[in-house]
Amino acid sequence: MIKESDWNERYHRPRRRRRRRGCLTRLVTTVLVLGLLVGWFWWQQNGLSSETITVSSAPDGFAGYRIAVVSDLHAKEFGEGNRVLLDYVRDLEPDLVAVVGDILHEPDQMSMIPAVAKGLAAIAPTYYVTGNHEWAIGEVPKLKEILAANGVTVLSNQFVTLERNGDAIVLAGIDDPNGYADQKTPEELAAEVYAAHGDPFWILLAHRNNRFASQYSLLGADLVCSGHAHGGIIRLPFTDGLVSHDLDLFPSYTAGLYAENGSVLFVTRGLGNSGPSFRVFNRPEVAVVTLRRAAD
Repeated sequence: MIKESDWNERYHRPRRRRRRRGCLTRLVTTVLVLGLLVGWFWWQQNGLSSETITVSSAPDGFAGYRIAVVSDLHAKEFGEGNRVLLDYVRDLEPDLVAVVGDILHEPDQMSMIPAVAKGLAAIAPTYYVTGNHEWAIGEVPKLKEILAANGVTVLSNQFVTLERNGDAIVLAGIDDPNGYADQKTPEELAAEVYAAHGDPFWILLAHRNNRFASQYSLLGADLVCSGHAHGGIIRLPFTDGLVSHDLDLFPSYTAGLYAENGSVLFVTRGLGNSGPSFRVFNRPEVAVVTLRRAAD
């Protein structure tokens, strides 16, 4: 006859051990999955990415000209002093760096600007236009002064001529609509470009992607470079982003190339976030726009 103590020893205790092993396995699996999800989410916010976009019809002398488009940093730091970001941009080997607004988010972030400005300007000639956030915090005059002192050319409703291999193009930049009420309009700037250069190949730097169809595409610029959209924040298949930072569902003109009225828009997904936001399937981006000849 089997005693009750023998029965417990033979059957009950091993079952408890098996249950403990099963609980431990599930715990380890859960921790690993959570760790992978946290790592993936961190990578979505901090893992730099790039793509090369080709735009045709440039003059022969500018064939192969590379423009790194930087936008919406919002004072985010990729490594100390943004060294990771600067090294990344350098490795892209741009001929020009276009910073198209929202470089910071709050007034107390101004201290990070000199390192970024000086670092970008050391890589290639760097041009900057304001975004809506710089005007919202009321620091535009000070910001422009710091950028200029560290080698960045600020385009405030202005244009410059770029020359290469015997050819010339025009680079123009406009302040964000959040700027001064009496500032020069994009239409007035375009008229000045045509008065000075006839019918040139010209590029417009303008922060707001959502003004392209209704306004910027009508100016006649061959290429417009913008940011502002943050890639639609959450990018899902068959969408141009799930939600804008203005909380509009399924926004348009959020990333990549678009064409309207004979003009081409390139929108970068940008680098940072504004406010309590995040990115999903939408890693920070420094894209390169490469110019090609019309015949290529």
